[in-house]
Amino acid sequence: MNLVDSCGWLEYLADGPNAGFFAVPLENQEKLIVPTICLTEVFKRVLQQRGEDAALHAAALMQQGQVVDLGSAIAIEAARLGYKHGIPLADGIILATAYMHKAIIWTQDADFKGLKDVKYKEKQ
Repeated sequence: MNLVDSCGWLEYLADGPNAGFFAVPLENQEKLIVPTICLTEVFKRVLQQRGEDAALHAAALMQQGQVVDLGSAIAIEAARLGYKHGIPLADGIILATAYMHKAIIWTQDADFKGLKDVKYKEKQ
């Protein structure tokens, strides 16, 4: 399974320099999980930058993967992992979701750099 974090989705949607890196997992929808926190973050950013129609389009694209709700088990594990690794709340939720679904995280967020089961590409 694969999980692309919010910055990866935004890079892909904007066709940024690292879009090709994220195309691999994003275009394999049957192996893609999407935490609800990523849906929230991406929708908000696209809404701010490009308006509601573009945000709704991004959300529809994201929902083609398997959306994973934030339940109590993920929330508790996110707190543990966030504390252990000193990462922000949203990153802890993403990390816990990936670990609990045995997924690889694809990211350009340096908070994930060096963590287990992470494919990191430096932001250009």
